[in-house]
Amino acid sequence: MGQLSERSAGAAWEHLRRVPVWLPPALLTVAVTLTGLGSAQLWRDELATWSAATRSPGDLARLAGTIDAATGPYYLLMHVWTTVVGDSTIALRVPAVLAMTVAAGLLAVLGARLVDRRGGLFAGLLFAVLPGTSRYGQEARPYALATMLAVLATVLLVTALRRPSWARWAGYAAAVAALGLIHLIALTVLAAHALVVLIAWWRGPAAAGVAARAHVDAERDRRVWRWLVAVVPVALLAGPLLVKARTQQSRQLNWVHLARLDDLTALPGGVAQSSVVGGLLVGVAALGAARLGRRALLPVSAVLLPVLLLFAAGTVVPLWVPRYLVFVVPFACLLAGAALAAVAAPAALVVVVLAGLLGLPDQAALRRTHEWPRSAPVDYAGAARVIADGQRPGDAVVYSPRHSWLFLDLGIEYHLDDPPRDVLVTEDGVRRGDLWAAECPQPAQCLAGTTRVWLVVSGRHAEPLAAVPDAKGDALRAQFTVAQVWPRPGLTVALLTSRAGR
Repeated sequence: MGQLSERSAGAAWEHLRRVPVWLPPALLTVAVTLTGLGSAQLWRDELATWSAATRSPGDLARLAGTIDAATGPYYLLMHVWTTVVGDSTIALRVPAVLAMTVAAGLLAVLGARLVDRRGGLFAGLLFAVLPGTSRYGQEARPYALATMLAVLATVLLVTALRRPSWARWAGYAAAVAALGLIHLIALTVLAAHALVVLIAWWRGPAAAGVAARAHVDAERDRRVWRWLVAVVPVALLAGPLLVKARTQQSRQLNWVHLARLDDLTALPGGVAQSSVVGGLLVGVAALGAARLGRRALLPVSAVLLPVLLLFAAGTVVPLWVPRYLVFVVPFACLLAGAALAAVAAPAALVVVVLAGLLGLPDQAALRRTHEWPRSAPVDYAGAARVIADGQRPGDAVVYSPRHSWLFLDLGIEYHLDDPPRDVLVTEDGVRRGDLWAAECPQPAQCLAGTTRVWLVVSGRHAEPLAAVPDAKGDALRAQFTVAQVWPRPGLTVALLTSRAGR
């Protein structure tokens, strides 16, 4: 019976060898990420994407000049996408699904070239079942695209080092330039690429983990110069973007704190979106690095150098955000794949399945909400339904707070075809070239003549009027009384009626 099982497993593996190595990871990734794609409503960052993507290119240019310049190219890409396919929740997230699917397939190809076919296959399969792959593969933000481009650029680098030609280096240059435009921080992977190129020049390609036939010294020198030329476009394109983004940092990242040592220990769980799965990935990846020896240089440096560079910068400037480093996860999976390739295929599949099972609670949770912590969802859709069910002609709406990363106004407007008049707005975000609208400096005057107001307040409040601060709160309390309150997760909706009309 044991021999029969071994023969069956061997036959299955031989059959699998006829399938392109990228296909199983890609199919598994698209299946997992499409599952429940529209279950969680858009969260605050995705609402910013929706707001930006539905603006004209000219309005997007003004937005980039005010805030979020670093994400401007992604917003432009999403503008083209939404113009073609619409702005539903699923439509907004499909590009991320496609990007993660391609990333999984490319990872398998990279693993096959750096390790062997089994290593690439198991790396891709492991990547597919990580909760983090689903989380960022189901989000209308640039992280999945950055992950795909980081892996693509690395595949093209390995190809160019093995068989140098200007065409191959041009492909690498295009991938790196696109990576910089999509996600500036992902360019830290170039530190790993530079290290590999230098080692390949110094000792030869095999020492850098990219086995190739021996070349003359002149050819080795040309590799270095071609790599330097290849990164010129990214400097020309991403350089100005970096300079502009640096001037916007105080607004864009005012919620980020300086990095601390314990942030490093929490990183695996953050990027994997599961502490248990993140710990398992680190452990298996360490075994894979030990197995590969010098061949581990590329994937190890592609994981460690971006992390260490961002952490070092984050101790001085508030930059440390775990999701900014999602693009290093495939390289950790590549190392793990190398470890799994050293054991029997059934045992390796058991590890992949175990990672999937351990991540199931987190997979289920992230399909309920993308907010963090997941125990604190924000129900924009529920609040919008309350307003839609009770709205009358002439109603107005007021948000508190207005200038908040919760984007209360965007959340309500996204879910309402005909939202009430935003009575305090003097200039909307599009005209301002901003993510937030400007409000009336004298709220009492702007509210005059309004008989019914829908008040949307962040958090749960039994007395929502008391939660509105400053002159806006004073004007509302003086002119209106609370007719009814609807608590919703993360929000409170109240219908206010005019005192004069009573």
